Amino acid sequence: MPTISRDEVAHLARLARLAVTEQELDKFAGQLDVILEAVAKVTEVASENVPPTSHAVPLTNVFREDVVRPGLTQQQALAAAPAAEDGRFRVPRILGEEQ
Repeated sequence: MPTISRDEVAHLARLARLAVTEQELDKFAGQLDVILEAVAKVTEVASENVPPTSHAVPLTNVFREDVVRPGLTQQQALAAAPAAEDGRFRVPRILGEEQ
């Protein structure tokens, strides 16, 4: 069975830039071992006669067809705006941006 060491967990934590305690190294090593064992079991069961699938049951697209419909004109869209300027929505400046 595959096992992962504390050093490997520490290495993975460094790669991911995670600060972990000594207790967490032991805990994560155990948790990763459980994950690796589960993957190993799936690998044992998988055979060349079973095609890879993303879902257990077939899925169909439930979205409607894209149909081009007329949209609002610029004037119609700006008519409902609280403020407009130069044919655009006027919004408050944020984060101290300069003009």
